[in-house]
Amino acid sequence: MSEKLPEAEVIKRESNYLRGTILEGLADRTTGALPEDDTKLTKFHGSYQQDNREVRDERRRQKLEPLYQFMVRLRLPGGVLTTDQWLGLDRIADECADSTLRLTTRQTFQFHGVFKEQMQPFMQKIHALGLDSRGACGDVNRNVISNVNPHQSQLHGEIHQLSLDISERLRWRSAAYAEIWLGEECVEKLGEEEEPFYGHKYLPRKFKIALAVPPENDCDVFANDIGLIAIVEDGQVAGFNIVVGGGMGLTYGDPATYPRLATMAGYVPKAQVVDACEAICAIQRDFGDRTNRAHARFKYTIDDYGMEWFRERFAEYHGQAFERPRSFSLSHNGDRFGWVEGEDGNQHLTLLIPTGRVADTDNGLLRTALRKIAEVHAGTFRITCNQNLVIANVAPENKAAVDAVVEEYKLDAGNRSSPLRQNSMACVALPTCALAMAEAERFLPEFVTRIEQAMAGEGLEPEAINLRVTGCPNGCARPYLGEIGLTGKAPGKYNLYLGADFSGQRMNRLYRENIDTDTILEELKPLFRAYRQEREAGEAFGDFMVRTGIVESERTPAMLHQPLK
Repeated sequence: MSEKLPEAEVIKRESNYLRGTILEGLADRTTGALPEDDTKLTKFHGSYQQDNREVRDERRRQKLEPLYQFMVRLRLPGGVLTTDQWLGLDRIADECADSTLRLTTRQTFQFHGVFKEQMQPFMQKIHALGLDSRGACGDVNRNVISNVNPHQSQLHGEIHQLSLDISERLRWRSAAYAEIWLGEECVEKLGEEEEPFYGHKYLPRKFKIALAVPPENDCDVFANDIGLIAIVEDGQVAGFNIVVGGGMGLTYGDPATYPRLATMAGYVPKAQVVDACEAICAIQRDFGDRTNRAHARFKYTIDDYGMEWFRERFAEYHGQAFERPRSFSLSHNGDRFGWVEGEDGNQHLTLLIPTGRVADTDNGLLRTALRKIAEVHAGTFRITCNQNLVIANVAPENKAAVDAVVEEYKLDAGNRSSPLRQNSMACVALPTCALAMAEAERFLPEFVTRIEQAMAGEGLEPEAINLRVTGCPNGCARPYLGEIGLTGKAPGKYNLYLGADFSGQRMNRLYRENIDTDTILEELKPLFRAYRQEREAGEAFGDFMVRTGIVESERTPAMLHQPLK
């Protein structure tokens, strides 16, 4: 293996703890872009430089540079925010961005269309709300996600607090964030290490942590570098089974890259779980591959060294070995819509937010409606890992006021859409994502309609099937856990994956490669027909595909690259 370090690794090591020349680039008004090296560093600050790909040719003809802009993602552990924070972010969307908010699959917000001159005002405004974007992207621990379970208010409180604690423990510490975005003076503190955990190298690649409370798996816990599965005893979280080495994403044409579900490592008591996460992250920091970015995720470290080696390193770094894992059961990875009463008597309303986009459009005034709810709601908002929204902790006397807004604006609490649509999600993709090869967010609504029509044509109701669409193979919408998964291959062309289960514990496999929408539907129609005729009671679509031998039950890396047909 070559010892030459990739450019991204060199840039962060030489960046003076993520400062680079970002400040100088922000001050340069001759261009809407930052220097290329600095765009690698702004990811650590929660931002990607992008441009509107749909106007590239026209701007080129006019001899203009691309229409550069930035996507900014917030750090919001557990996806919980106050109504004041929601209203503040709603204002910022108009003042600094494209007048929309995007709920992500990692339980936070993305803002799009932030121009360079608005970047510092944007960061200062979110700081005033008690929020930040530190570590929402980059080679560090990303936003910690957790189960949103309105049935069990006390458990959710425990889990949310742990997501905050883990996020804070693994947050990068450099003063670069405050200096660049908040205008604080650079003051060197002699004898103090700016990054006591990460050091100047940070991690080899991004790192993701999720917490699940069985039987719910709305966070797709096995898709993360660390998955924490709560073990509940007598109504309290006693500890966690820890699974490691999960991760979505592959590179087309490179069979050495593959998505992977996390492997069971063992159990730790609740009091040790934050320390355990730090120990595991440190193992990846010290042993992850820094010479090959495509091989730098923790999933490859686990496969290269093996689980026995990992458990030995964990005992060494943590000071205690794993205990034997406890039994648990996960039933599904979707959201439960409508009103639910929590243990404390407060009400929680889960709303469908199609593709996570909060905007006022010709199809409805969703952003206005949620603003009005925030104005009358005294509780919190919770973003789900499926891009939906929970209006949480609604006092019984305030339920009617929320219901009135829901009815006035025809919001979807699971009563205005099919189960298929409720279990569908997509990444942003075009026109701003530089990696997108095909549409996703703008493609999904009509594609769901066409699948509903195809199912009806085969005598099926448009029932709950996990449908995931991404514009590239990197897996932001976790397509490899979709019972039907699509990843963009070219404009209008997708790879079709089939055979995942409905609880996030079995991946799908590549079924057809590089096909258009009409071909996808023609492939699905006979499968829907067979499903209607031959399924067992309560059998999910992906399980039917495996039981009947249409796709295999085992999963190997090669199956994600080699089409079945």
